[in-house]
Amino acid sequence: MANVKVQVLDNAPIIIKGDSELLDGEGKTMEVSSELHLCRCGLSQNKPHCDGSHQEKFKSKVRAK
Repeated sequence: MANVKVQVLDNAPIIIKGDSELLDGEGKTMEVSSELHLCRCGLSQNKPHCDGSHQEKFKSKVRAK
């Protein structure tokens, strides 16, 4: 099994580390990468990737269970 880690940071994107394949809604490959930064605030102009648009506009609190 591949070693993939998903990290959710406060006030920041979701970071996926490890060889990953990003698929669109139809299951087609968009990108293969060893690290992805995905938008979770909805403000990025480069969705699904984070472009930093969240800075000073998006606040969240990530809680571990």
